[in-house]
Amino acid sequence: MSVSGKKALVTGGGSGVGAVIARALAEAGAEVIICGRRQGPLDQVAEGHAGISAMTADITVEAEVKALFAAAGPLDIVIANAGASESAPFAATTLESFNAMVAVNLTGTFLTMREGLTAMKGREGRLIAIASTAGLKGYAYVAPYAAAKHGVVGMVKSVALEYARKGITVNAICPGFLDTEMTERSIARIVETTGRSAEEARAALEATNPMKRLVPPEDVAGAVLWLCSDQAAMVTGQAISISGGEA
Repeated sequence: MSVSGKKALVTGGGSGVGAVIARALAEAGAEVIICGRRQGPLDQVAEGHAGISAMTADITVEAEVKALFAAAGPLDIVIANAGASESAPFAATTLESFNAMVAVNLTGTFLTMREGLTAMKGREGRLIAIASTAGLKGYAYVAPYAAAKHGVVGMVKSVALEYARKGITVNAICPGFLDTEMTERSIARIVETTGRSAEEARAALEATNPMKRLVPPEDVAGAVLWLCSDQAAMVTGQAISISGGEA
């Protein structure tokens, strides 16, 4: 299986690593559908790429996810990328905040994976969840996010076993702190809550990576392309860390 001539769907495709993945798949010959809650950013990603089209959907709403996949039709590749992060001391974390992190990072991934598998019925396919090193270890101040991402990794491993003999591989990619808009928002929160400068906050995040730099989103897109290749046909149920050796 190569991506040329295949049909892919990428959630959270309007920005960050989702946009980079979508463009990489399109440039490799796939027909790509991106989704997100806001049409404007999706249109900006699709602009100038004949192989990319956009649909709006909130992945935390079951009816919207079902409608998205019904409109998309049969698929060969599904990338469950949409997610969000918040930070707060654990004792100050509200139930509302915890539930919000679980909804977008875990429940949204569940709905995407479930409907994605239905869209692959009778086809060879690749199902990939973009998780995080937070799904492999703990980080201070992001317990709900880490809990949700641990759930994603566990779900991937379980689903991979169910589909191991059906021509569909199921894997998670676990990046460290990415050089994307989400990390910029994390830096802004650190500045706001600690009084550090933006440069100090960025350096603190870079220090979590043994290579002392943020992860380029292109590295994640490269891993996606590999997992979709014939060379990765026996790779399933894995949580692949892209983190400069962090985890």
